[in-house]
Amino acid sequence: MEDFRFEQLDIWKDSIEVSDELFDYADEADKKKYFKFAEQLRSAGMSISNNIAEGSGSFSVKEFSSFLNIARRSLFECVNILYIFERRKIITSTGKNSMRVKLLLLSKKITAFRKSIQ
Repeated sequence: MEDFRFEQLDIWKDSIEVSDELFDYADEADKKKYFKFAEQLRSAGMSISNNIAEGSGSFSVKEFSSFLNIARRSLFECVNILYIFERRKIITSTGKNSMRVKLLLLSKKITAFRKSIQ
């Protein structure tokens, strides 16, 4: 079976892994009845992989690059939400810091990939 282009991209694979962990934190927010916070984290987390996938279907490098930029911005949104989650005691400082490191690494990978296709 033939793959879609994004299925071959390490940044997409990494974004799926990160999203899975973000969903776990969103589930914790749901338990504390922070439903809108949880949904916002799920949405931003999914936006990372969704934009990588959608952008990979572009016919132009410029358009793909724009989608990668959106994915990266969604990643930044996730980091911000995690800080709020920590302040609201939805997650621990250790949990936030662990995800922050993973998100920072993914951000760097997205940036490097974006530069490599231009």
